[in-house]
Amino acid sequence: AVDSTCASPVHTRPLTLGADIVMHAATKVLNGHSDVVAGALCANTDDEFWARIKTIRKGQGGILGPFEAYLLMRGMRTLHVRQERQSASAMALAQKLSAHPLVSRVLYPGLPQHPGHDIAARQMEGGFGFMLSVQVSGGETAAVRSAAHVELYKRATSLGGVESLIEHRASIEGAGSPCPPDLLRLSTGIEDVEDLYADLDQALKAGHA
Repeated sequence: AVDSTCASPVHTRPLTLGADIVMHAATKVLNGHSDVVAGALCANTDDEFWARIKTIRKGQGGILGPFEAYLLMRGMRTLHVRQERQSASAMALAQKLSAHPLVSRVLYPGLPQHPGHDIAARQMEGGFGFMLSVQVSGGETAAVRSAAHVELYKRATSLGGVESLIEHRASIEGAGSPCPPDLLRLSTGIEDVEDLYADLDQALKAGHA
């Protein structure tokens, strides 16, 4: 089973790569407007396991409402346009932030130094997605302060929408979080990429002041 929420069918089609089941949190980039709660499961074969899933769905009522379905269909009409821009912007940000003096590390599969780059390059087409993370020089305090100073980014826990989001995951997840305390997670939207970089640049500088 594969969770392909962030790649979406625009960049990766896991069923063609041998996956049995693919999950999408359709709330995210498939919808793209942060106004729907939805999900989808896709299977390669109509076997006994898939029959069990359909039985559970029928018995528990896990079926999308008509208005939510309408909103999701509306969002999917612009999926390719949105994700192509988001992925291109994320790549540009990853490259620029890699050279930023206040960033110790950038995690993005489109960068050659990323440990998963070779796999991503083989499996993804047309881009590497809209999600990236940065580890801020100066540790947790500098990371939290930097996130507090953004102006264009929104501080929220979600991803894949047209608006760019930033969050300090370790604070969100609390004690025991596997996220490094100096890490900020970024979901890239469709805003001008130079504006996004300028916002991060000023926030990082303010976070270290």
